[in-house]
Amino acid sequence: MMLNQSDPTRPANPGTPNRPSGRRRPDLTLPLPQRDPSLAVPLPLPPPTSSSAGTTPPISSSSVSSTPALSDLDRVRRIGSGSGGTVWMVRHRPTNRIYALKVIYGNHEPSVRLQICREIEILRTADNPFVVRCHAMYDHAGEIQILLEFMDGGSLENRQIRDEPFLADVARQVLAGLAYLHRRKIVHRDIKPSNLLINSRREVKIADFGVGRILAQTMDPCNSSVGTIAYMSPERINTDLNQGAYDGYAGDIWSFGLSVLEFYLGRFPFGDNLGRQGDWASLMVAICYSNPPDAPPTASREFRSFIACCLQKEPARRQTAAQLLQHPFITKSSHSHGPPSSSGSASSAV
Repeated sequence: MMLNQSDPTRPANPGTPNRPSGRRRPDLTLPLPQRDPSLAVPLPLPPPTSSSAGTTPPISSSSVSSTPALSDLDRVRRIGSGSGGTVWMVRHRPTNRIYALKVIYGNHEPSVRLQICREIEILRTADNPFVVRCHAMYDHAGEIQILLEFMDGGSLENRQIRDEPFLADVARQVLAGLAYLHRRKIVHRDIKPSNLLINSRREVKIADFGVGRILAQTMDPCNSSVGTIAYMSPERINTDLNQGAYDGYAGDIWSFGLSVLEFYLGRFPFGDNLGRQGDWASLMVAICYSNPPDAPPTASREFRSFIACCLQKEPARRQTAAQLLQHPFITKSSHSHGPPSSSGSASSAV
């Protein structure tokens, strides 16, 4: 907040007593709070002053011209739902193109809505073949709706991938998407099988980066999904670990490694009950204090090494996405095998 400073060359207003000189103390300053910019998506500049507080930031004319109108979208069927919202398969009438429309639940405070809108605009600039494309955002009738690239194979939740060459191809694509996001200083913070989508061309892409982190800050933690907690790194759950430091990039690698191991095993690596029907306390104790899970002896030496490079208790010992792309498990695979089998229904997660 700026204070009005009187011009000493101007006479005082009538009826206002003269203030003694020397009241201003330029040596007194208020330090700004410090933050780690690597742990959040950078925000753009505030909207022009002509915009009223709490309104959606303006979208550039170039993006408006390529944004489908919400009124031109027909909902075909629901393809996913959860505590955060619902995902619909929609058809754009003028072009007959298919999209996914994510409708976010909740009446959020104006400041939260503004932050969500700003970050979605940043996410719309993400252009990578291994990241689900965000085409548009609508703030309509109290609902925030996000128009996304449609992935006709759904999510990889409840999939088992025992074929190592194909699993290596899945891992390679996710790592390429993570490396892209990390280069842009974007931390996903919610890598898990339900946020990894596949299409009929066997392309695997990362979904739900950015927005989920904002919504999590506004929700009661007791209402959060246990599935999300299950893939968190130990130092993120227990801040006493790693001297209280949290590296978001290393946290993404832990979540990624746990997801890949789950694909191979066909079950949650810490146990079927934990993370599915188990209680929170047992789940968090297992993640924070038990040894990291490892690949079984039946797996190849390269795969066991790959998982070990991801699931290290100490964040500094985990390899980066760029380093893991050079691991023999990734580089030695032919990537010519078929799609994963499913032990459950495929649906886009929220």
